[in-house]
Amino acid sequence: MPGPINYTPIPTNDPVFGEPSPSADPTKFLDQPHDSGYYKILNRSLLQAIPPPRDPNSLVLSLEAAMGSAGAKKVQAIQAAKQIVFHAAGDTGPTKGPATVTAVVDKMVADFNEANPADVPAFFFHLGDVIYNFGEDEYYYDQFYAPFRDYQAPIFAIPGNHDGMVYPGQQAPTLDAFLRNFCSPSWAKLPEAGGLPRTAMIQPGPYFVLDAPFVRIIGLYSNVLEGPGVISSQKDPSSPVTDVQLKFLEDQLNQVKKGYKGALIVAVHHPPFTAGAIHGGSPKMLADMDSIFNKTSVYPHAVISGHAHNYQRFTRTEAYGDTPYIIAGSGGHAANPLRVGKNLTPIRTPLDITSNVGGVSVKKVTLETYYEKFGYLRVIANDSLLSLEFHEVASGVDSKSPTDFVTVDLKTHKLTTARP
Repeated sequence: MPGPINYTPIPTNDPVFGEPSPSADPTKFLDQPHDSGYYKILNRSLLQAIPPPRDPNSLVLSLEAAMGSAGAKKVQAIQAAKQIVFHAAGDTGPTKGPATVTAVVDKMVADFNEANPADVPAFFFHLGDVIYNFGEDEYYYDQFYAPFRDYQAPIFAIPGNHDGMVYPGQQAPTLDAFLRNFCSPSWAKLPEAGGLPRTAMIQPGPYFVLDAPFVRIIGLYSNVLEGPGVISSQKDPSSPVTDVQLKFLEDQLNQVKKGYKGALIVAVHHPPFTAGAIHGGSPKMLADMDSIFNKTSVYPHAVISGHAHNYQRFTRTEAYGDTPYIIAGSGGHAANPLRVGKNLTPIRTPLDITSNVGGVSVKKVTLETYYEKFGYLRVIANDSLLSLEFHEVASGVDSKSPTDFVTVDLKTHKLTTARP
C-alpha cells in the first residue's frame, strides 16, 4: 500500500515555475501507478469532509501575490495590454504513461511563442483530477511536475474527485497531497517535485477565488464521488459535507455586486450538465449553485468543469442572459466518448435538452458541440468580452486556430460574434 512521501519542504523567497530551458519529454513513468485494485474496496458513495482553508476570512488569491516579486510588473503588463489570456483543462493525470498529457502540455507551451506579447498566457487553471488514482503524493512527479516542467507560468487548481478519494486503510487523509502542493502556506520546493524547480502554489484552500486583471474565477470543490458532484449538505444532517461553500459562494457574489465589472467564471470539477457516455451531470449541485445565483442576482459569464474526459459546450439561456457551460476534461487522461443516439449513431448538435434537468427547472440548455479528443481551453478576457477557445492537440503545436470558441458580452450577458 503506498505511503506518504517524507515531507521536508525547502522554503524559498519567491515562486519558481517552469524550467529555465526546455527539456526532452519523458517516455515512461518512474513510478507506475499500482493502486487500481483498491477500487474493489472503495466505498463509492462515501463523501469526505472538506478540509478547511488556512484562514476562512481570506479566501481570495490575487495573481500578483501568486507571482511573488514579479507579480506587480506582470499585472501592470496585462493591464497595459488591455486583456488577459490563460489556459484551463482538467483530468490531466494519465496512469499508463506520460504521452497523452505531454502532448497537451506541449501544445499549451507553444502558446508562449506569440508575435503579440498580449497573447501569451498568464497562468493555467486546472479543473481537477491532477493525480490518479487516489491523489497520492508518490505520483505527483510523474503525473504533474514532469509533464508541466516547461510551463512557464503559475498553475492553480481545484481538486477533482480523484484528488480527494480515499480507500480503507489509506494512510493519508483526503486531499493531503493536493493541499501540500497547491495550498502551501508559503512558496516551497517539495519532495514531490524531485529535481524540478517548480514550487508549491499558495492557494488559500481547496475552494478559493483567483483574482486577476479582467477576470475573477470562483473555484469550488465538488468532492470525491464519481458522480454526482456535491458542494453542500443537500439538507442531509448526517452528511460530512457542510454548507460552507454555499456561504463562500454567496459572500463572493455579494462582493461582485459592490462594483466588479470584469469577467466572472465559476470553476467546479463535476459538470452540471453532460452528454458523456460515462460521467453524468450533477442536478442537485446545479440547484445549489442556482440558489445562490438567484439569491444574489449575480450570474457567472461562464461555468467551466472537467470530469467527463472530453470537450462539451452547452449554452444555457435564462432571463438574465446566455451562459456557456463548458466541459474541458480532455487534459490527458483517457478521452471518453459521448452518449450515442438511436441505432448507435453520433449525437447531432445543436441538441436542445429538456427544460427540466434532473428535477432542476431551467429555461433552455443546448449542447452546441463536442469533441472526443485531447485538448484545452484558451481563455481571453478584456474589459467588455470573455472568449473561450478549445484547442485540439491533433491540430499540432504550430496551429493557433481554435477548434471551437464562444464569446460572451460582459455587459449584456449575451453571446456575441465579437472577439477580444
